[in-house]
Amino acid sequence: MVQQQLDRRMSDMGDEPVMQAMRYAATGGKRLRAFLVMEGAALHGIPDHHSVDAAAAIEAMHAYSLVHDDLPCMDNDDVRRGQPTVHVKWNEATAVLAGDALQALAFDLLTHPSGVPHNAQLALVAGMAHAAGAMGMVLGQALDIAAETALTPLTLAEIERLQRGKTGALINWAATAGPVMALADPTPMRRYATALGLAFQIADDILDVTGDEARTGKRVGKDAGAGKATFVSLLGLEGARARAAALVAEAEAALDGYGNAAANLIAAARFVIARDK
Repeated sequence: MVQQQLDRRMSDMGDEPVMQAMRYAATGGKRLRAFLVMEGAALHGIPDHHSVDAAAAIEAMHAYSLVHDDLPCMDNDDVRRGQPTVHVKWNEATAVLAGDALQALAFDLLTHPSGVPHNAQLALVAGMAHAAGAMGMVLGQALDIAAETALTPLTLAEIERLQRGKTGALINWAATAGPVMALADPTPMRRYATALGLAFQIADDILDVTGDEARTGKRVGKDAGAGKATFVSLLGLEGARARAAALVAEAEAALDGYGNAAANLIAAARFVIARDK
């Protein structure tokens, strides 16, 4: 449903290389963030056809972040989702522009009539701007780049701060979008998302050590090769696994008030640390 929405919105953009690159970048992936939007919305009485634009918006924003993250001036990755990254398949300029356009598309999607109150739509737009900007995802990426040339490795607290921005900010927005749309209290979903986002990143660090590139769809072993501090390097493999499991327990506990209605969100939290890609 989310892919169809993205395809529909990009179908009339033309077929120039930058539009081709946008469609390429916005296809596939785990769709965790879109799932969090739509499941959190359903939990608060918002039907799928009212939440799908927000779900598509977070995937467009996430796709932009990956395109830019993969650039030579950032993480310099040549494989993403088992395919050549955008700057490899096209070129760096096209990748930058495709990322820029995907970010704009995210905000465009959020402004479409969605059957939710206008003040809720405005809150979604403002929240995404904050999550994606200089106090959220961009800050996390900046801290990550700075860490690569730092004289001393990051501490555990510093890594957690970095990941709350780079990975956690968009996950937090996605999980709280449902209650925001319903004008409900987002606190339980925010607590769930905070724990989930950190568990997700720990799982990524574990996969960078133990994963199979054919399964993960991206390069593995990069962090160790670059000498970067990670949850695994600081906690050890078993310590990182234990920390991730404890965070999933925190995420589940945050949803206690929803009862059985939160079963899918609990399953998602467990999936995050059990996945192999």
